[in-house]
Parts: sequence; C-alpha cells; structure tokens
Amino acid sequence: MQFVDEASIVAEAGNGGKGCLSFRREKFVPKGGPDGGDGGHGGSVYLIGDDALNTLIDFKYQRFYKAQNGQPGQGRQMSGKAGDDLHVKVPVGTTVIDEDTLEVIADVTEAGQVVMVAQGGRRGLGNIHFKSSTNRAPRRTTPGTPGERRNLRLEMKVMADVGLLGMPNAGKSTLIRAVSAAKPKVANYPFTTLVPNLGVVKLGMHEHFVMADVPGLIEGASEGAGLGLRFLKHLTRTRLLLHVVDVAPFDESDPVDSARAIARELEQFSPALAERPRWLVLNKLDLLPEEEREARAEAIVAALDWQGPVYRISAIASQGTDALVQAVYRWLTEQRILEVEDEAVAEHEREMRERMDAEAVARAESRLSRKRKPAGDDELDDDDDDEDHDVEVEYVP
Repeated sequence: MQFVDEASIVAEAGNGGKGCLSFRREKFVPKGGPDGGDGGHGGSVYLIGDDALNTLIDFKYQRFYKAQNGQPGQGRQMSGKAGDDLHVKVPVGTTVIDEDTLEVIADVTEAGQVVMVAQGGRRGLGNIHFKSSTNRAPRRTTPGTPGERRNLRLEMKVMADVGLLGMPNAGKSTLIRAVSAAKPKVANYPFTTLVPNLGVVKLGMHEHFVMADVPGLIEGASEGAGLGLRFLKHLTRTRLLLHVVDVAPFDESDPVDSARAIARELEQFSPALAERPRWLVLNKLDLLPEEEREARAEAIVAALDWQGPVYRISAIASQGTDALVQAVYRWLTEQRILEVEDEAVAEHEREMRERMDAEAVARAESRLSRKRKPAGDDELDDDDDDEDHDVEVEYVP
C-alpha cells in the first residue's frame, strides 16, 4: 500500500432547492390561494475519523466530493426532499486546512469524530410564505442558496506519545522493534526507513504507549535534503522526543556533530517542536569494548553539554531498553496527571499545539506560493502533494 500523508480535495455541499410558485386549483374551491411548498436543504459534507485508515491514498485518486442538492418545492404545500449529507472517512490524526484562507478548520484526533467542512445551502421558500391580507395571490418565491465549496488540504500526522529522532542508521527502527511488536525494515545502510512506523509499547495489561519512528534526518534537511523533513510533522503530536545517537557510526563520523546537526534541523523545521522534552538515547554501545563504553558515553554527554535525561542502550541486544520504556511510561503518566490537576500545565500544552498549528499553516502557505509561481520557473517543489512511496505502513498493536 502506498503511504500518502498529504492530499488536496474539493468539498462542495449541495444547493438548496428553490421554492415553488403554485396556487390551489380544485373543483368547488374558488380562489384557493397560494400553496407553493419550500425546497429542501442541500446536503453538507462531513469528515469522520476512522482508526482503521492509516493513509490518505484514497484522496489521491478521488479529489472531488459533492453532497446532494435539495429538491425544489411542489404544489399542495409539499416541501422538496432535503439532499443527503456526504460522510467521508479520514484517518485519525488528520488536520484539515482551508487552502484559500489557510484556516485550520479541524483536527480529527478521535475515532468517530465528525467535522463539517462544507455547509449545505438553505432551502428556498414557496409563495405560501408571502401571502397577506393585501397580497392574496403572491407570485414571489426565493431560490435556494448555493452550497459551500471549499478547497481543502488534508495532512495526516500519526498519533503517537513518543517520537524517535536521529540520523539515518542510528538504530531507531531497531529500537521500536525491540520494545514493540512493530517490524519495520532494518538493514545496515542509511535510509532503510522510508515512511513513519508506529508501535504500541506494552508494559502490562492496561499500561502502554505509542511510539513513532520516522525516516532519519541529515544535515541540510531544512533545505530539502533527504526524506526526514517531509515526515517530521508526524512528531508534532508527540509529547516526548527520544534523540537516538549512534555512539559507534560505521562511517566514523562524530556522534556529537551528528546530534548537533539534528538539533539544528529540528529548530529550523519547528521551533515549537524543538521545545518539546527531548531525552538523549546513546545506542549501539555493544559495538564498543566494555571498558570503553562509559568513557565514550560521558564524553558525548559532556561535549553536548546535555542537561536532560540520558539513557545508554543496545537496541539490538535489548540492553537498557526496559529501563528506558519504564521511565518513558512514568513520565507520560505524570504529564497527563499534571495536565488535569494544574491549569498552567494544561494552558502551556494548548499554547504549544496552537504554535504548531500556526507553523503548519505557514508551511501550507509556503507550498501554495511555490505552486502559484509562473510557468517556466525551474525551482522544484520538494513537498509535492503527489509524491508518495510504494511501501508498506505498519501499525502493530
């Protein structure tokens, strides 16, 4: 299945039916008077969150969605039939943006959540509404109003509590395989991960959290290099970032320089996301002699002047991973409790999400401005809507 996380569609609601101009005509009923009925309301377009979907692939092939028009009114005070509403299923985690106004219309974050994106037209009134003592035979009706038409951009972001961040081949996919049932591709070359992967980390019967692995970043990603920047938006819903660093890179690059490069690219992509709590995870310690591991880890932490939590693991050998996931679960639980009990914490979380929404709108505006460039412009749009990847998407509970 192709993984498509962005799509542009047109949602058009139905038009309202026009009112009827009619007079009662029956034998033995002289001057029966007006009896024109009203038209029917036009159908509206709704989006519904569906957790069975994990890609926007359907919207690549069908981009126009039209609700039914209302029927016109009839004589004998008969109203026209209202148009049927159109319900369109979208993946949970979809943000809906109006491409013309750049307004964030809705954020579909729950299964079954219903969002109206195009309002149906109002019905027209029949001439029965315009009779009066001075106008016994009105010939006035009103037409139905047109349904709302919107150009929408859909952006799907995976729903995860924790996001993995790091260079290609840092061991992010190996880590998610070690702590969950997800089975993303793992190989000894960079850019093995081409799309986000989700895994449910279970610690008990009712204790679990969702972890997301996105393609690795490289230096220059903010200018379009590599794949990671395209998928970084999937981390904007996470509460915690795990910065995975390879302590023994096969290309003998400096882990400190790599970690700093990731931090720079993250800041350039989203200053709000860069403010999320970030833990340092030193991976692949099993590749070093035992007597050198602690010294190498301390040197990296000192060079980065890291102030947050640090975890030393070997994902492939499942060493240190249990302590890591236990700490993550405790932290997530504490944060949820704080948001309920402390209004200041809840307000801070709302402000963070508003800032990320504003940044998403800015990115959408940038994409639209590139699309509107005059013909012959040689500059490439690296964030094309039609770009997709013919790979499998895994979400293994």
